[in-house]
Amino acid sequence: MARQARVKSATGVHHVMLKGLDGRNIFLDDADRSIFMEKLNKTREIGGFELYAYCLMANHTFTAIP
Repeated sequence: MARQARVKSATGVHHVMLKGLDGRNIFLDDADRSIFMEKLNKTREIGGFELYAYCLMANHTFTAIP
């Protein structure tokens, strides 16, 4: 059964979360975090969105974007 579509945010801010499969780590070291941040910043530039906040943890990451 498909999940229901997300409701559009009234504020325009979206909370995006990425998690490792089965709780596995997605960042093994600082180099992994640097690569992720480079890709996130390039995507932000191309997409023209603001990045309000981010938090990188070993097995997941959170970002807040409008």
